[in-house]
Amino acid sequence: MDEAELTHLLRNDRYPRSATYSARRAVDAAMGPNPLWQAEALTSLMSLRPGQRVLDLGCGTALSSIFLAREFGVEVWATDLWIQPDENLRRITEAGLDDRVHPIHAEAHALPYADNFFDAAISIGAYHYFGTDDLYLGYLTRLLKPGAHLAISQPGPVEDYESFPPAHLTPYWKWDFCAWHSPQWWHHHWTKTGLVTVEVADQLAHGWQDWLQWNDACDRYRGAPDQEEAQMLRADEGRTLGLTRVIATRNPA
Repeated sequence: MDEAELTHLLRNDRYPRSATYSARRAVDAAMGPNPLWQAEALTSLMSLRPGQRVLDLGCGTALSSIFLAREFGVEVWATDLWIQPDENLRRITEAGLDDRVHPIHAEAHALPYADNFFDAAISIGAYHYFGTDDLYLGYLTRLLKPGAHLAISQPGPVEDYESFPPAHLTPYWKWDFCAWHSPQWWHHHWTKTGLVTVEVADQLAHGWQDWLQWNDACDRYRGAPDQEEAQMLRADEGRTLGLTRVIATRNPA
């Protein structure tokens, strides 16, 4: 599949900024639903200014970090446990952003940053791996300046159900999906601490369709169409699953 065909498969008018990036590079570095689209959906409701310090927590292959630095002129600490920093540095250097994106290898509970260091923190497709802990928000917000944004986007249910999963999703369900939660769950989880003010807690409009479009393009590109995750999204048709977005600001100490 050539670049033009892949670009056509990933055309999505909801994300005009993301459309300027190489579709092939994005798919080659794929880890979960499209991080560029999710970064654009988050930043459309945030105020980022050139020179601000941004933590990209669980950045994966640093696609979102590159997007943030290029689109908003911010300085990004691209932090991940699973992807080695030399691999991300190669992508960052190819993008011409090695002066503004810093690849860091760290675990989410052992971040090598000073208190009150960041103007914003973003986490795409990763926060549920560590942030469901009742105490984690207290650890993370120490690194943020008062008034700093904290924004996450990741898979999640439309609402939290007493019996889960529903029957039509049982064939596809993995045990760790238990960490996926609804916007309402995250709103309560953060608000109860008193540490942040939640400004947005919703599911992305057309999020499940965006997720499916991305999976279909990745599957076709790899020569293996209609893989299990795409089957799951087709079976569900947005009744249960989508992409959860939460944006908050750190309250004054």
